[in-house]
Amino acid sequence: MNNIRINLIFFVLILVCVVLLGRLYYLQIEKGDRYKALAKGQQSIVQEVIGKRGDIYFRDGVNTLALTQEYPYLFLSPEEIEDVFEEEIADKLTLITGVLKEDLLKKSRVEGSYYQIVKKDLSEEEVSLITELDYKGIYIGKETKRVYPGKDFGAQLSGFINSENEGQYGIEGYYNDVLSGKTKVIKSVKSPWGFLFNSDEETSDGEDVYLTIDYNIQFKAEKILDNAIKTYEAKSGTIVVADPYTGEILALAQSPRFDLNNYNEVTDFSVYQNSATQLLFEPGSIFKPITMAAALNEGAVTPASTFDDKYGCRQYKDYKVCNYKERAYGLSTMAQILENSINTGMIFVEEQLGHQSFLKYVKNFGFFNSTNIDFPSTYYANKNLNEALEYNIEVSLGNASFGQGVLLTPMHMIKAYLAIANGGDLIKLNIVKKIQSEEGEKVFETEVEKEDVISLKTSTELTNMLVSVVDGSYSKRAKIEGYYIAGKSGTSQIPYSSLNQNKAGYSSETWQSFIGYAPAYNPKFVVLVKLDSPTTTTSEYSAAPTFREISKYILDYYKIPFDYSSEVTNE
Repeated sequence: MNNIRINLIFFVLILVCVVLLGRLYYLQIEKGDRYKALAKGQQSIVQEVIGKRGDIYFRDGVNTLALTQEYPYLFLSPEEIEDVFEEEIADKLTLITGVLKEDLLKKSRVEGSYYQIVKKDLSEEEVSLITELDYKGIYIGKETKRVYPGKDFGAQLSGFINSENEGQYGIEGYYNDVLSGKTKVIKSVKSPWGFLFNSDEETSDGEDVYLTIDYNIQFKAEKILDNAIKTYEAKSGTIVVADPYTGEILALAQSPRFDLNNYNEVTDFSVYQNSATQLLFEPGSIFKPITMAAALNEGAVTPASTFDDKYGCRQYKDYKVCNYKERAYGLSTMAQILENSINTGMIFVEEQLGHQSFLKYVKNFGFFNSTNIDFPSTYYANKNLNEALEYNIEVSLGNASFGQGVLLTPMHMIKAYLAIANGGDLIKLNIVKKIQSEEGEKVFETEVEKEDVISLKTSTELTNMLVSVVDGSYSKRAKIEGYYIAGKSGTSQIPYSSLNQNKAGYSSETWQSFIGYAPAYNPKFVVLVKLDSPTTTTSEYSAAPTFREISKYILDYYKIPFDYSSEVTNE
């Protein structure tokens, strides 16, 4: 009985194997070609379709900083090319495109492939001739590329997109979500009867961004800055131009720059950063008008108040702070303290104001916060000033009164000077004017963050003093005949830490800067110039003439009439 059962089971197993082998023979041998063709024809292809990235325009809406363009390319679908035409197709495509025949044949014979790229960036003539060919399996595709027409023009302003189509740095990075639009994934099923598409989400193009940047001012600022760096042998530099009443940034120039279309060739990645908003520096004497504004506003001093500088230095317990070359200036008015840039005089002003009030105004002018600009930014909280007050470290507050030991960005200084120029209001900075989409546009209006940081009276008094500064001996190279110019120069030593050197103290290298506005009594723009490590001794020989050059251009560009006509020189 057991043998019968074993034999029966063995017989069943043999029968099953015979049936399976027969089925496999039927599927693979008799019907193999048919099922192979069906398998090839019924393939799922997942495609990510990306909406067109929005363009970036200058304020005129005509000139572009960044745009997306379509470029045609040739690709073959080997599975659709009929064998009999392979040689003929290769001959004709070689004549049209210049691609070697053997390379074309190699791509046309790739088994199981529906997509073999042959040549990118086809010319209009090539597209036309290829389109006229009447063969299966030859296609013209289109790929989109981000293009920067100006190459290095506005490089740190623009930023770029990486290989993953993500914005990096600048406007591209900050507004990446706005510019990139929506994407969808398409599942394409290829059958013998064609493609079936299935998608749950529609694509949409990115929105266009219109900057506050004036193309002509930006272009001129970059050229002037490049020339200044060459002339004064500086390592790098920055120019910022802004409207004092709207907070709009009109130019954001930086040097050195890099070619946006070849950003991956850059070896020093720090060049990607925008020096006006992301790099900290000690402002030096361009900070002095901030301290003076606070003291004038509180009534701690008047423009006619005097200070007797007998020694050229201010002695603290074991430390002394001195004027440039330890010069003693004797009896000086507040206007003369600014005009001659007297460090000891500013310490006197800060002490008349009082430490608490001094810090209050430093905060009110925005130096303890981000600049709140719609752009990648860095800020330093200047906690050392609060600590100096807490621990009664007077020397730190004394240094801060004339801009030493205070870390901030050039954009912080621009924002503060806008308030001085416009009569006392702290204005929100904007670098984007509007965003345009298919649904409409979003316009960014002027926004006052804090009213009356200083009074109109203080603004006028300080402007008078800053006009005297430019008319004086130290900043006369910023003077433009026919116009009243308000401004202040600054030269500050660069700490070793800012030069990436691991030691305390200050190097012999300097930041040299000049900031001012014009026309002084009806200002149309504020300009900051900052040069890093020039070979000149002070900013009057570098940043001041650079300020004059860009300001003269803007006055002419805006066709602003003279403030006065006597002894006007023709230039």
